[in-house]
Amino acid sequence: MDEEVKTLSGITTGISRGMYVIAGVALAGSMFLTVADVILRTFKMPIVGTYELVGLLGALVVGFALPQTSRMLGHVLMDFVTSRLTGGVNRFLMILTRIMGILLFAIIAWNMCNLGFDYWKAGEVTPTLQLPTYPVAFAIAIASAVECLVLFLEMFEKKDSES
Repeated sequence: MDEEVKTLSGITTGISRGMYVIAGVALAGSMFLTVADVILRTFKMPIVGTYELVGLLGALVVGFALPQTSRMLGHVLMDFVTSRLTGGVNRFLMILTRIMGILLFAIIAWNMCNLGFDYWKAGEVTPTLQLPTYPVAFAIAIASAVECLVLFLEMFEKKDSES
């Protein structure tokens, strides 16, 4: 079982890093697009659809950055209570919170997948540029599923580092 966890961890690490790069590119694109739009507005030549594109890119930034941020423990950690608890209690709380996180992100993935299919069937597009919205919903579903894997693997990785 240990080899399977390491293999899955390696695959998840690669996927998370790739998604993180995509999130960075989307963030940079959003920034450049916004700056260009602001500059061009001074010359009465705004970029059509900037608001829509920044919104879609923002969803990708948040969703795709999440798994790698979790892997790097880059989120806010309130450990002023848990730092005073014993190792066994800390381990129990860590596993409990990871299970709750897995359930939450599994629900998000399921619902975003359903939303993506609904958008696809309905032909949902953005108002100005007429871009389909279902790819973003599916992308967030995938990112949430990867986050589930990251949280699942954290339970095993923490166990290995404690032994």
